[in-house]
Amino acid sequence: MEGVEGDVVIVGAGIAGLATALGLHRLGIRSLVLESADSLRTTGYYLGMWPNAWKAIDALGGIGQILRAKHTQLIGIVTTSVVSGDITAEVPIKSADSEGDSGLYAVNRKTLLETLENELPRGTIKYSSKVVQIQDSDGYKSLHLADGTILRAKVLIGCDGVNSVVAKYLGLSRASSAGRSSVRSFVEFKNIHGFEPKLMLFFGKGVRFGVVPCDDHSIYWFYSFHPPQVSNYNGADKEIVEDRMKLKQHILSTIGKVPNKIRSVIEETDATNIEFSPIRFRYPWNLLWGNISKGNVCVAGDAFHPMTPDLAQGGCSALEDSIILARVLSAALRGEPRENEQQRIRKGLENYAKERRWRSIDLVWSAYISGSVQMWDGVVLNFIRDHILAKFLGGLFLKKASFDCGKLN
Repeated sequence: MEGVEGDVVIVGAGIAGLATALGLHRLGIRSLVLESADSLRTTGYYLGMWPNAWKAIDALGGIGQILRAKHTQLIGIVTTSVVSGDITAEVPIKSADSEGDSGLYAVNRKTLLETLENELPRGTIKYSSKVVQIQDSDGYKSLHLADGTILRAKVLIGCDGVNSVVAKYLGLSRASSAGRSSVRSFVEFKNIHGFEPKLMLFFGKGVRFGVVPCDDHSIYWFYSFHPPQVSNYNGADKEIVEDRMKLKQHILSTIGKVPNKIRSVIEETDATNIEFSPIRFRYPWNLLWGNISKGNVCVAGDAFHPMTPDLAQGGCSALEDSIILARVLSAALRGEPRENEQQRIRKGLENYAKERRWRSIDLVWSAYISGSVQMWDGVVLNFIRDHILAKFLGGLFLKKASFDCGKLN
């Protein structure tokens, strides 16, 4: 079966895909979102929503206040050395205006995705629709799905994550290993946990560990470390990766001099709630020379700029992408005369790529370098990080979050 499914087809119903679809919907442009899973993928627990993300969310209209009402605003960043146990920096986070879009919130990923989905017209998302092949077809793109269906798209947007089939079509290199792995989890206390609403970061000895209060009873935490390559795992190393209880014990044995209250967060975590994954990113030079767009095809979110989690900008930058992409596509698809539409689409996507390229390179590189510094080990390197660079690292979060993607129109 083959047919044109509207002007725009988006592959992937993650943050970038749903936000782009909603941005287009707000501007009167219909889109179809293809999701390979049979429902929304809501793994990942929480994500940091910085000021740049709230500017994008508010540009979508209506959902910003819904999300703020359901989550707690954080008032500062506290960094601590796991080597000495000393606090190395405290950086306040201030809300710059009455709308609160300059605050930091820990936002539940499931809540964010469901809020975006609820704002879309019924039938926008087509589940169980895995794209296996992309072909040219008289100015359109023919999308071959795993179930044999063939769809045609006037514009194709890849928001299909780090293993993007659309990025592969564009010729972008595969995301590379950062040489680190990430652990994420979530714990809910029966009693009020008593933590201040602050992002608490712990660095050193080859690990990066963070604790984020989500409300009075819930805590999200994350941990990055340097495991051996999976192909070299044997014995105890392999058990650490495959057995979540052993992984939990490994984390407790490596987080160094942290307060007992912080240690209890991990101790109280149900091992079945622990997620483990290798960290991958796209090298900046691949973003510099690679195709972000080609003709009527482009990528956004992790399909475009997968990055390490060290600045908590992955989801935020995906939201930036969505606003800018919806803005340029709306102008291209609404322009006159109709016979120049393909040229306008190509030019609009080129403008999107030009606008996003350097911002993405900056975030990917800054996150990678920041994470490397945070995880330094050794007497001299620990001293430099904890006594010279600590405030700079804390301020880097705020600096990268000051970007404004603008309005939809």
